[in-house]
Amino acid sequence: MADTLSKLAKPIGSTKDKLRKGRGVGSGLGKTAGRGSKGQYARNGVRREFEGGQTPLARRLPKRGFNPPFPVRTAEVNVGVLEGFDAGTSIDETLLRDRGIVKGRIDRIKILGQGDLKKKITVTAHAFSKTAVEKIEKAGGKALLIQPHAPHAPHAVEAK
Repeated sequence: MADTLSKLAKPIGSTKDKLRKGRGVGSGLGKTAGRGSKGQYARNGVRREFEGGQTPLARRLPKRGFNPPFPVRTAEVNVGVLEGFDAGTSIDETLLRDRGIVKGRIDRIKILGQGDLKKKITVTAHAFSKTAVEKIEKAGGKALLIQPHAPHAPHAVEAK
């Protein structure tokens, strides 16, 4: 077996030498380098999206709205979802991610007021709606606000 493997070779004619375009008459693609004579395709720079002078599709279609280059992605969590946690729990982003409530790439978490809350819990988030804060405090819990644009670790203060 080893004897035949060491003697294997490509079949004759299976590999061709690379054609070197634009390298003169002796290259096999002399003078015009395989581009023919004159014309648009003999010259540099035919863009893929070029439509021969017709108004391009990207300019024909209407432009709508504004797409911010760096959007702020906010995860919204309702107070009713927080009822699933045990009383006395301190809820933050890591706990919400562990439970699968918050997923993917987000920049901030906002707690919204939909649903009922009867357990005393401490919630730490970037933003709260007024009704969410009322329901959390009515149940005896605390709503702690993470300060935006903190240069170091997030710093929580009580939401008012």
